[in-house]
Parts: sequence; C-alpha cells; structure tokens
Amino acid sequence: MNMSDTLTGLPPLDGTVKRGGSLADFTWFRCGGPAEWLVKPSDIEDLSQFLSQLDPAIPVLPVGVGSNLIVRDGGVRGVVVRLPKSFADIKIEDDHRVRAGGAAMGITVASKARDAGIAGLEFLRGIPGTTGGAVRMNAGAYGCEAKDILIEATLVLRDGTVEVWPLEKFDYSYRHSAVPQGAVVVDALFQGEPGDPEKIGAEMDRIAGEREASQPLRSRTGGSTFKNPPGHKAWELIDAAGCRGLTIGGAQVSEKHTNFLLNIGGATAADIEALGDEVRRRVFEHSGIELEWEIRRVGDPE
Repeated sequence: MNMSDTLTGLPPLDGTVKRGGSLADFTWFRCGGPAEWLVKPSDIEDLSQFLSQLDPAIPVLPVGVGSNLIVRDGGVRGVVVRLPKSFADIKIEDDHRVRAGGAAMGITVASKARDAGIAGLEFLRGIPGTTGGAVRMNAGAYGCEAKDILIEATLVLRDGTVEVWPLEKFDYSYRHSAVPQGAVVVDALFQGEPGDPEKIGAEMDRIAGEREASQPLRSRTGGSTFKNPPGHKAWELIDAAGCRGLTIGGAQVSEKHTNFLLNIGGATAADIEALGDEVRRRVFEHSGIELEWEIRRVGDPE
C-alpha cells in the first residue's frame, strides 16, 4: 500500500496518489486548478482493484496528456486517473495489427507501425494525444478517424470491471463515443495493412509538415477548439466573424489557425473559456451557426 493512501482515505494502490496534484504541469494550456487526488495506477489490475473499492459517489476523470482539455481554475473534484508509462507499451501482432497501451502517444504508435511495414495508421502522427484519448473521442485527422482502424479496446469501468469492447459497442460519431463517464481506456487493438516503410514514413513526414505550417504547435494551446459544423470549417467561420487575434486577458485566438486558442502568457482557464464563448457568440451573430466545443472543459470555476 502506498503511504499516500493512508493520508487520503482512498483504497490501497500499488501506484501513486497525490492530493492536490497539479494538472497545469502537463496539460497543454499550462493553466487551471489541481486534481483533488491525482492517481497513477501501476497496471490494469491495480486500477481495477482501486476503482472497485472506491466510494461510488467519488467522481473519476481519466486524463491523458491534456492536449484537448481546459481544466477550470477551481480544479477537479474527486479522482483524476493518469496512466503512467507502464501503460504505453506497443506490440505488433499478426495480420498487420498494432496493440497500443492507453498511455501510448499517437506519434509513437504511428512510428512503430511504420517500422513494422504497417500502413493505415499514419494519421495518428497528426494527433497530439494518447491512444486512450483517441479511442474515447474518436480522434481524427487528415481524412481518418479512430473508428476506421479500431478492432477492439480494453476498458476499466468506474466500478472496476474490466471489459473488452468491439468497435461496434463504441457507437462512434464525430468526436464522440459511448465510453461511459469514469471509464478508463487502457489499451486498443488497431488494424493496418501491409505497406512500404519508406512510403509510410514519407506520408507521416507530409502530415508533420502540414501541421507545422498550419497550426501553432509551439504555443500553449489546446488543439482544435470547436467541432467543424456539417458543411463548414470552424476556422473559416471564426475568421469570417472577425475573431483572428482576438484576446481576453492572457488568452488569444491564434492568428495562424483561428480554431486554436492560445495562452500567450498568464492566461487563466477562465480567460480561455470566456474567449471561446465570445468566439461562439460572434460566429452565431455573423453566420447563425452555433459552434460546439471540441475541447473538453472540466472542473469547477475558481
């Protein structure tokens, strides 16, 4: 039992528990409040045991690298689960399949597939998050989505039950799945096809170059802020509404790609969320189209 468990009153865990664990240290916006408890399990069994004994009234929020997340300034109540490197293994299986742990980064999965001569996973090079996050939100880029390559994934549900879900059970739609609240995606099996590593690498380089040219990758940002409405591109609607470069406090609409919000220095989560809401208001006023948030917003206001 970890010594910190005796301080928190939480169930025993072989991994680590930190009360008031910082989320701003690793989320991409680098702002927002702490987790009431930041939990890092050692393996699937450890996570399952912990959740099965955790008071059902305590909320659980899984977080990857926080690349598409606004954590509000008052922090997150309950348990935030962050999978450590022990969940980042990637294995090549028969029939051009790739099994990736929930903490494995998209770029690493794509690179392993390339090295094994497996094509079809190149788009993961353009997704700056973890496998677990990609499966949960049906992440996509460059014409492909998680649902196009997923065979099955292993989930640890909020009550500690471990289930393997086939693709169909996720009931995928645009940036949405049926993964229930508090469930943690701990691994996924992806289907590729035979390919030439050089051609796969060239496609990954093309994706990387396109991202570098069009997105503010070296800034404190949260990825695509709003979903693309049917028949429209969010960035075009935002630009047309005159929001390019708009600022509130330390938050700014990127001048490079208007569907990205930036922390240009000292922004609070409230600044970023208020800026997003102002963008939505102006777009609706200009075009009559209501933008939907793609970035997840979690926690309490300060």
